[in-house]
Amino acid sequence: MRLIVARCSADYSGRLNVHLPQAVRLLMVKADGGVAVFSELKIAPLMWMSPPCTLREEPGKWTVSNKAGEQLLITIEEVVSDISADLGIDPGLQKDGVEAHLQVLLADNCAVLGEGFTLVRREFPTDIGPVDLMCKDAAGHVAVEIKRKGEIDGVEQLARYLERLERDPLLRPIRGMFVAQEIKPQAKVLADSRGIACLEVDYDVLRGIDNVEDRLF
Repeated sequence: MRLIVARCSADYSGRLNVHLPQAVRLLMVKADGGVAVFSELKIAPLMWMSPPCTLREEPGKWTVSNKAGEQLLITIEEVVSDISADLGIDPGLQKDGVEAHLQVLLADNCAVLGEGFTLVRREFPTDIGPVDLMCKDAAGHVAVEIKRKGEIDGVEQLARYLERLERDPLLRPIRGMFVAQEIKPQAKVLADSRGIACLEVDYDVLRGIDNVEDRLF
């Protein structure tokens, strides 16, 4: 992990063109090759390029490119701090009770995910961590990531898994599905841009406490 605090501006060109005017910002370069630009006031990055991508450093200029032809150009006026650290192997997220139970319920009831869905395996391994469910339907394999609340970071996590899984010819063609009790609008937009399907599920209905057909309202 490399963290750089710098006075910089940034320009993204790809599906749309976006400009960040000059200011002091945090630049993060991850071990997997991803690059992100952060401000003081927001938790989520203002701009980012997910791996696989390439970073070319020149004096006062970073150029980050991916296979799709998208480009993030960071113009650096002044470097305040530049540090690197080895974070080691991450054990991954520990699911809370609801999230873990959702995984079990959906593994036992794959038809909720779509017509013809069957379970291949829970916690299907990749070299960067396991995807919650690997399923299959008539069109091919489907990698399913399950969250209690669906946000942008969950979509990014699934996109990284899909990039790894796509390398396996035995799994191609493979699609992604992001499942949660509630999915934020921003996460739905990002998922759509990555070709990932979204599905909101009712936890109480799945575990049999609440039956929609029995409701008066």
